Amino acid sequence: MKKKYFIRKKFYSIREKKFFKVDKSFFNPLSKIIKKYKYKKKNISLYYPISHELNILNIVNIKFFKNFKFLLPIIKKNYSMYFCEWRKNDILRLNSLGIPEPVKSKIIIPDIILVPILAFDKNKNRLGYGKGFYDRYLNSLKRKKKRSLVIGIAFYFQKYNKLPTNKSDFKLDYIITEKGVL
Repeated sequence: MKKKYFIRKKFYSIREKKFFKVDKSFFNPLSKIIKKYKYKKKNISLYYPISHELNILNIVNIKFFKNFKFLLPIIKKNYSMYFCEWRKNDILRLNSLGIPEPVKSKIIIPDIILVPILAFDKNKNRLGYGKGFYDRYLNSLKRKKKRSLVIGIAFYFQKYNKLPTNKSDFKLDYIITEKGVL
């Protein structure tokens, strides 16, 4: 979609100029959301921040999350992905896109998936980088009748009025910014 291309280009530039570091308090709304859901397993997928994405890796240092198992995505050549366990000091390798990922281990389906965002709108639609990794993964879970809580992570300045969408785009359950929860 041509319009998505221009929105991506615009928000790459905006995010580069307006990026800032967040402190631990950014994750307080996330803790509250998670408390509403009573998970027996606590598998939470993170992402390794690139291109001025909000850094969520510090979540591993927050007391509330000490009993969670953290996961990172591993991408495959066919634009699909899966998640494997990651611990704070684990060695990571660079994938074909230059993004650090765990050395392959047991595949785990996350209970909670934290998703990076390039732009979002008030309807909880997300614009990613255009390869469709997350949309494909989340839609495949949906087809298999498996459900994860899907939460977008972004800066508030990444909000866009109304994003163009299509049937393969996956709507998020929540979006968390430094200004609160959508």
